Amino acid sequence: MKRAHVVVHGAVQGVFFRVEARDRARSLGVAGWVRNTADGSVEAVFEGDPAAVGALVAWCHEGPSWARVERVEVQDEIPEDLRDFRVR
Repeated sequence: MKRAHVVVHGAVQGVFFRVEARDRARSLGVAGWVRNTADGSVEAVFEGDPAAVGALVAWCHEGPSWARVERVEVQDEIPEDLRDFRVR
């Protein structure tokens, strides 16, 4: 199991970033959550198979087609055994 805490900066709100992250996570069997933050970034936690988590983190550097990702912060964390993926 791997857990990554991700903060995505840029024009990433209002471009379906959270919905697409949720759909991708669920299709890969990754648990966690995603939410918009007050500063305009998107924050997410991905937890699951290391390859699947890595694929989601890589996707965050691009995001959906309308997003303009400027910077992605990634921090590995101790897995918490999450069971589903939610938009907060």
